[in-house]
Amino acid sequence: MEIDFESYERFEFSRNDRILRVSLAGLGPANAVDEVMHHEFPRLLRDLQDDAPSDLVILTGRGGAFCAGGDMDWFQKMIDDPREFRGILPDARRTLTGLLDLEKPVICRLNGHAAGFGASIALLCDIVIADERAKIGDPHVKVGLVAGDGGAIIWPQLIGYARAKEYLLTGELMSAATAAEMGLINYAVPADELDAKVDEMAAKVLANPRWAVRWTKAAINISLRDNANKISDAAFAYELLTNLTRDRQEAVDAFVGKRAPKFEGE
Repeated sequence: MEIDFESYERFEFSRNDRILRVSLAGLGPANAVDEVMHHEFPRLLRDLQDDAPSDLVILTGRGGAFCAGGDMDWFQKMIDDPREFRGILPDARRTLTGLLDLEKPVICRLNGHAAGFGASIALLCDIVIADERAKIGDPHVKVGLVAGDGGAIIWPQLIGYARAKEYLLTGELMSAATAAEMGLINYAVPADELDAKVDEMAAKVLANPRWAVRWTKAAINISLRDNANKISDAAFAYELLTNLTRDRQEAVDAFVGKRAPKFEGE
């Protein structure tokens, strides 16, 4: 069946024959994640699987960013009432597993910065092609949280434990060119070549038989799903605990106040 995507608030859609383009339409110019987007993501992944006309998904961001992390007002809401944070964990897990379970190939058109949850979403796609001006990273630790929504799972698989630990423990962002050089993403290209490269890759994938492509992806992802099952519950639980710390509140206060944080280790 063909899915009607009109009900989504934080995603925009367009079709081109067998390709469905999905654009993250989050808050502000950075496409920040809020409660609405976070809740819609697992439903989106189920609908993508069931959407009969499409055989390949291009995931990108609206405007000049991909997704540069979470909305600070939403963060503060979850600090003020930890039950709010606890409540999002089922959707977080369903998003993680949903990306790995989706049989259709997903090309990430990384048109701008991707950080935190945005970086996890990008890296859990099958092929990542970035605007060379984009930066990518997982700065969870910089905002007082454990990298629980996918970073601890996918980064070591892509670039090894040594490099993954360096970037996850420092929270530093890297350029798309650096990410491509170390194998975190597939390609970093000039902005005016991004669409051509994405289209080229989509055509190469779609030139092959549908079920050969889908089930090859499914076979490759078996070990990733196993790894996610082993790590995700503990990672989410640790992230929930860090949301209760005073340093987490200080990180949010400092970001909003545009000042350097003063962490106390509590």
